[in-house]
Amino acid sequence: MSAVALSLNVNIEEPRYDQSTYSGRAKHFFITTNPLNLFVSGKALDEAKDVVERYRKGEVPSNLTEEKLWEAKHLYDSAFHPDTKEKMFILGRMSAQVPMNMTITGCMMTFYKTTPAVIFWQWFNQTFNAIVNYTNRSGDTPISPKQLGLSYAMATGGAVTTALTLNSMVKKMPPIVGRFVPFAAVAAANCINIPCMRSKELLSGIPIFDENGKRFGESKRAATSAISQVVVSRIIMAMPGMMIPPFIMNSLEKKPFLKRMPWLNAPIQVSLIGCLLIFATPLCCALFPQKSSMAVSHLEQEVREKIQAMPNAPTVVYFNKGL
Repeated sequence: MSAVALSLNVNIEEPRYDQSTYSGRAKHFFITTNPLNLFVSGKALDEAKDVVERYRKGEVPSNLTEEKLWEAKHLYDSAFHPDTKEKMFILGRMSAQVPMNMTITGCMMTFYKTTPAVIFWQWFNQTFNAIVNYTNRSGDTPISPKQLGLSYAMATGGAVTTALTLNSMVKKMPPIVGRFVPFAAVAAANCINIPCMRSKELLSGIPIFDENGKRFGESKRAATSAISQVVVSRIIMAMPGMMIPPFIMNSLEKKPFLKRMPWLNAPIQVSLIGCLLIFATPLCCALFPQKSSMAVSHLEQEVREKIQAMPNAPTVVYFNKGL
């Protein structure tokens, strides 16, 4: 393929697959959330970023093919923030979700009977979630260390309190019920953690654009919509790995082999959760478009009036919802 044809025909401002369809979004996230992306060296990621940025400027090396361009773009999407363009902290990338969550979730669901274990693993999980939520926030406005610290304390404190409260409520219920406490705690904690770690967006708004990328300012209502979508997708993402294994483990624990080797409990549970998360992570990231939209009529009054006063004012604006 010639350099000219490549420069004219490939739109890397959008993902390779049609993001207006669920299947297209799922294909995109199966690639960008692939845990193998974690093993790509920093040098290779920087080279991928260089290929993408040079291509955007119209610089097309003679040896660059369309396939190589998309390989670079997929690596770029997996490791660099779409708004700030900065390389994301490795544990905060969505490609770290499967290995990290399978380990943390497996431990939460194995060691759920004692208060110290509940406190530690809920704290550990929410600390990891706080990192992910901050890393994948929407917008490019910096967050002060004070606000970040307060958000983290609220997020982790709320999650641990929720888990302990639920644990005390189910003590007199059948043992199988107790196995679902971690999921209930995680679901409730997501409703606390994500808004807390992205509170700057709720207070100041997130950038909104027209379909061509022209920025109109910031919107708090767009931020509310973005965070709500992420909360829903994260709760559903956790559901298979935390709802299916309890039934399997409850049955396996009655088997002779697990009674003889109780130390297998955690590895089996972690492996089960990992198998489920490999599919749940990209499929749930794809529930809502990354480039989300909102009718101008639904924006707050001052933003709406500002846009409607412009010539050829759009009726819909777009924003990065975060992940």
